[in-house]
Amino acid sequence: MSSDYKIEAREVIAEVDGLRTSTLTLAAGQCVPWHHHSIVTDTFFCIEGPMQVEMRNPDERRVLAPGDTTAVESLRPHRVSGTDGERCKFLIIQGIGRYDFVPD
Repeated sequence: MSSDYKIEAREVIAEVDGLRTSTLTLAAGQCVPWHHHSIVTDTFFCIEGPMQVEMRNPDERRVLAPGDTTAVESLRPHRVSGTDGERCKFLIIQGIGRYDFVPD
């Protein structure tokens, strides 16, 4: 269970047992690779974009403009990137529960 992938910037804003919030910046061409979480839900808030959240089971693609939000429930595989491979920045809230990163 590892979240060791290269991105432009990651800043943890707050973290307590079972809940954390961070900002992630993805440079052009970068992504958060396909993965899922056993318990936590990822809630995304687009700061700079647009950005896309792609999901499986079922296949779905959500495009977020700055100010838009979406959530991906636990166990659902997903990946995040800027649309058309461009740069994006987003706030992510992860909880409630023990965080893990399971590559898909």
